[in-house]
Amino acid sequence: MPCRPAISSMSLGRAWVHELPNKLDQAVKHGFEGIEVFYEDLEYIAKARAGGLTDANKLAAAHTIRALCDERDLAVVGLQPCLHYEGLKDEREHAARIDKFKLWFRLAKILGTDIVQIPSNFLPADQIASDLDTLVADMVEVADLGAREQPPIRFAYESLCWGTYVDTWEQCWDIVRRIDRPNFGACLDTFNMAGRVYADPAAASGKTANAEADMAASLARLVETFDVSKIFYIQIVDAERLDKPLVQGHEYYVADQPARMSWSRNCRLFYGEEARGAYLPVREVTRALLEGLKFEGWVSMELFNRSMADPSPETPAEHARRGGEAWKRLVKDFDLKTAA
Repeated sequence: MPCRPAISSMSLGRAWVHELPNKLDQAVKHGFEGIEVFYEDLEYIAKARAGGLTDANKLAAAHTIRALCDERDLAVVGLQPCLHYEGLKDEREHAARIDKFKLWFRLAKILGTDIVQIPSNFLPADQIASDLDTLVADMVEVADLGAREQPPIRFAYESLCWGTYVDTWEQCWDIVRRIDRPNFGACLDTFNMAGRVYADPAAASGKTANAEADMAASLARLVETFDVSKIFYIQIVDAERLDKPLVQGHEYYVADQPARMSWSRNCRLFYGEEARGAYLPVREVTRALLEGLKFEGWVSMELFNRSMADPSPETPAEHARRGGEAWKRLVKDFDLKTAA
């Protein structure tokens, strides 16, 4: 499978600000073939129906999104993010998450995808277990549930750079390897990979102490150890260097959020946007994924940025244009074989 361009529905604007049909129109206009459906968009459509956020309305919303995508010949890459699952100490909360997965299986099938994305848990440390055996056991449980579906549901696990216990690709790979199920793999995100090893938004330099050397070593290990067949799709995105550390007093500081999370929510940029302040070694990470591991498949632009809440009607078009330009740069920089 050659590389194919996708973008997340979130990247095109917040659901409560910008309507999904326009966001999808802009994605198609700027060359995207697939869309990651964010649960927020699904909930926004369901909430507008009589009765509000019932399961029946969420299922109806999934049918609506599927129809909108079919009309535009857009594939649905996956449904995300299914938050805060692994390691929960509260057994009732764990059971509630399992019930949620069962609903998500139905939603995914209606949307026409077999992928549900699970980000690493970032709840407070006192709410989740730290031991690997517990994390793996929880993931085995949901993987086996998904495997019984027809067709099977696949899970793309992503290590967030602010995850409470899982915040590196190495930890993600260790969990995927131990689970050892054909329907359980990874989503690798250039922002989260570089955002943990290379970047530190709370530092004056914006970087970790040994940023360049540590990033190079990390990428060498990635190419040597990660089984590319376990990468279900990738996300390529950069972020801006802040002009001052993201600590108390900074405009993006939130007391109960890790600095990297606040930075992610406000400051991501598309690939190649150095003119906007992008500074992560995204080309090097992308080279490891595309040339080192020889990944082929969906390449998604997953942007989070303060601009997504801009109420201007031009916001989705502007984001789609920038994302489309990022894809063209990727194709040129890496001489990508594409579906076209």
